Amino acid sequence: MISDWPHAPVHKLTEKGAYMVTCGTYKKKNYLDDPNRLDFFQETLFTLAEEFNWQLQAWAILSNHYHFVAISPDNPVTLKSYLSKLHSVTARRLNECDDSSGRRVWYQYYDTHITYEKSYFARLNYVHKNPVHHNVAKMAANYKWCSAFWFTQHSNSTFRKTVESFKIDTVNVYDDY
Repeated sequence: MISDWPHAPVHKLTEKGAYMVTCGTYKKKNYLDDPNRLDFFQETLFTLAEEFNWQLQAWAILSNHYHFVAISPDNPVTLKSYLSKLHSVTARRLNECDDSSGRRVWYQYYDTHITYEKSYFARLNYVHKNPVHHNVAKMAANYKWCSAFWFTQHSNSTFRKTVESFKIDTVNVYDDY
């Protein structure tokens, strides 16, 4: 029997379904601290989600971390490759911008397989409201690097009201940023 490594998050990607991912920058540095960097990271997140067949449901990108909820392809193990490529492509670009070749940009990521409908709704709401939670926006729908605006414009109103009715204060997500 192989035991889990005690100093890193466990990544058990065995079942197709919805997953929530959280990742922060190394030492919580604000590497995504301007609109051009946020635009680049968001576009890369979207492009690679498509490349690896992950269907983004919600996302929030802040200066030192991000969250997303996505539906996996048939093989959820591809999440590791998706995030590895996302982190390497964006780290190289950010390091080029700062003339800091080889600098570590990303730290451990956390993934959660969401197996209950109520947990899915609560996590969608949590991600949509993350810019407000971190005081970077008064209304999440006004924050360009979050799915809240997209969600209000494209989701069915009944579904939107259902998601927004779920409390986020009890969602167990690592978000110490």
